[in-house]
Amino acid sequence: MDTPHRASIDLAARPPIVQFPRTYNAAVDLVDRHVAEGRGSRSAYIDDRGAYSYAELAERVNAAGNVLRELGLQPEQRVMLAMLDTIDFPAMFLGALKAGIVPVPVNTLLKPADYAHFLRDSRARAVIVSDALMPVVGPALDGVKVEVVVATTPLGGDRGSHRSLDALMAGASRTLEPAATTPDDVAFWLYSSGSTGTPKGAVHLHAHLMRTAALYAQAVLGIQPDDVVFSAAKLFFAYGLGNALTFPLSVGGCGVLLAERVTPAAVARVMATHQPTIFCGVPTLYASLLADAAFAVSPKLRVSTSAGEGLPRHVGEAWRARFGTDILDGIGSTELLHIFLSNHPSKIRYGTTGTPVPGYELELRGDDGTRVSDGEEGSLWVRGDTACAGYWNQRERSLETFHGRWARTGDRYMRDADGYYTYCGRSDDMLKVGGIWVSPFEVESALAAHPAVLEAAVVGAPDPDGLVKPKAFVVLKPGATANDAELKAFVKERLAPFKYPRWIDFVSELPKTATGKVQRFKLRG
Repeated sequence: MDTPHRASIDLAARPPIVQFPRTYNAAVDLVDRHVAEGRGSRSAYIDDRGAYSYAELAERVNAAGNVLRELGLQPEQRVMLAMLDTIDFPAMFLGALKAGIVPVPVNTLLKPADYAHFLRDSRARAVIVSDALMPVVGPALDGVKVEVVVATTPLGGDRGSHRSLDALMAGASRTLEPAATTPDDVAFWLYSSGSTGTPKGAVHLHAHLMRTAALYAQAVLGIQPDDVVFSAAKLFFAYGLGNALTFPLSVGGCGVLLAERVTPAAVARVMATHQPTIFCGVPTLYASLLADAAFAVSPKLRVSTSAGEGLPRHVGEAWRARFGTDILDGIGSTELLHIFLSNHPSKIRYGTTGTPVPGYELELRGDDGTRVSDGEEGSLWVRGDTACAGYWNQRERSLETFHGRWARTGDRYMRDADGYYTYCGRSDDMLKVGGIWVSPFEVESALAAHPAVLEAAVVGAPDPDGLVKPKAFVVLKPGATANDAELKAFVKERLAPFKYPRWIDFVSELPKTATGKVQRFKLRG
């Protein structure tokens, strides 16, 4: 007889097998299971205010689910979460899941118009907002029909009745019967990061969370109950949600949450204070940390992960040489929920994105849709059981991306004879120079290898004849100097001559999404 709300995972099988009973609720599997099996006293989270055990987390999750029900939300209705990374985020996210309500976490670094779009598009019945975000989210509520608005502290004014989350949680019951959901019920939405246009709502199911935990966190990272995970990527991002919520909770481990903006100083403080064993970052952050001569990692750090964009070879090698641990570069997506192609602890090749994560099938296809041979560049297609059900109210975009069990990622790769994949850029970022494809990432990596360069972004720009050539935007390290001619010569020494940037603009920073991806479309303007 099936045990409701518990997934069965066989890591010995290749690929790992994850099976679900017909009645399944992801929140029960991630939280209540640990309490029921005697792990209630273990630390589940540490945030800026303190530490929380699994028993305390379970009570907060139950209270959050009851708060949402008392506000009038019904199963399958949406609640938007504009929340910083504190214990309130996992409590509300998992409380919604347990109650059968659909949480919609959103980027916390946007403008009022963006939040108004999320509210209109998702048709959220309620919005939960962290105090610090109300000055930006508040204006988005004007003219948007939201039945209930809840803030973490009471706010008066002319925007309606804003109730205190702390007060509501304090008065809510600490017991909650889980909704009788199934593995295929809609669990939550995540909006794409907006690196190439208007965000799209990717609809994910209850089964997807534990599948990513089994296929990547357990099978690749080898995460254990005594691991402490710190993710620089925030919880609203698919990468961060897996790192800091799904992965540690899947094994009874601990997650460290940081509400503030991630800086080298903040990462150093967390490393020293909480000594994480697993660190999850993005390439830009790793480069910034390496540029800080005083930065030190946790003495307990055993592995780090990277995603968002390709990790340049020299960054991975410098990290290993300085700290004695490796960065596992990988690629995932909002649509697939987490990493599906990655370097593995036992087989790391810096400069590549590694090999497929067990449980995912990958193909490289040409413009005609047929598979390309090893050594040839192609568009990356992925098949796996964590692919979202589609984009909300975006049928045309869903049809363009999802083809049966296959998803077209929009990334271009090359696979070598050993099965390792090398990133060549986005399909819409690729440049054709003199009739030959040029990867912006390849030029960026060459520029970033210069000792004076902190980071770089490359886009296409027309020359006097209207032909597209590479143009670079470069951020120098603090106190470093370099000129246009020097950097061009540096690239020419490392790449084919036609790939060097014809123009170089020195800038103080690059436009990025909150998840660290460079917004090249802004540079093209």
